[in-house]
Amino acid sequence: MTGWSITAMATAAGAPSACIREARRLMSDTATNQRLLRLATYASFSVALILVAAKAFAWWQSGSLALLSSLLDSGLDALASLLNLLAVRTALTPADHEHRFGHGKAEALAGLGQAALIGGSALFLVSEAVQKLRTPEPPEHSGIGIAVMVLSILLTLALVLFQRHVVRRTGSLAVTADRLHYVSDLLTNLTVIAALVLTSRPGFDWVDPAGALLVAMVIFKSAADIVRQALDQLMDRELTDAERDSIRATVLKHPEARAMHDLRTRNSGQHIFIQFHLELDPELTLRAAHRISEEIIAELRQLFPGAEVILRQDPAGVIEERPPFAAS
Repeated sequence: MTGWSITAMATAAGAPSACIREARRLMSDTATNQRLLRLATYASFSVALILVAAKAFAWWQSGSLALLSSLLDSGLDALASLLNLLAVRTALTPADHEHRFGHGKAEALAGLGQAALIGGSALFLVSEAVQKLRTPEPPEHSGIGIAVMVLSILLTLALVLFQRHVVRRTGSLAVTADRLHYVSDLLTNLTVIAALVLTSRPGFDWVDPAGALLVAMVIFKSAADIVRQALDQLMDRELTDAERDSIRATVLKHPEARAMHDLRTRNSGQHIFIQFHLELDPELTLRAAHRISEEIIAELRQLFPGAEVILRQDPAGVIEERPPFAAS
């Protein structure tokens, strides 16, 4: 249920002005979140381009495999961030006649695309690292590489902190996936610095390819996390048990709610969908049942801003056929 429909219903029903103000606040929060999402994608893509240019120069000067691994990772970051930018723009497109539940799953599809890019880069790194372990070569001009990696750490840390703020506000899977591989980049950059410092000493030629292997393992882990979260959304996985319990508690605290069943929830991008059967006094009028339903929906939207809530009103005590999960 969109913000404008809540405002319209509140006005039509003669709801107090406080309800209308709350509906408008929710709409304002949604607009703010959308701006944050767009800003996060622009910031991510810009940082990735800067790091690609800096690391390409440093690798050209040093020849370090660990630095090449970081350069490759940043190059794929740039591609993934561009994919994110396009996916978020699509996900924020309003629902239309052909996509009545919106376009939120574009974020999950972008997450799978990112995972494929990240996983491919990890495989390449493993191949290059194994080859260099057999014939190790110390990198040159390691000072330039170290300076570039320090710059990379500072820029990446600033981006990750901003992305964390955006994820907390919006719950965006696309930004979450983007943040995961930038967090792994922080470890990558520290590993590269260690490799550049140690390989300048005799007998430590193996550290450079070993660092690349460590980075590859971190990248594989990030890709697996992204795939899991993307599949959860694409397969309409339920919200967490704690979130479902909070939904039940919110519904059942209404004094006129007798019971509820058949609770179903899912995520689609930053949108949450909640539906359930609400059991009410069989003697209530339709107008009273509608009032109770709107009060419960308003409370749930306080708990999950922007959520679409669909409920069916059932007379309490009526026996009906229910699916196995209806009571959970």
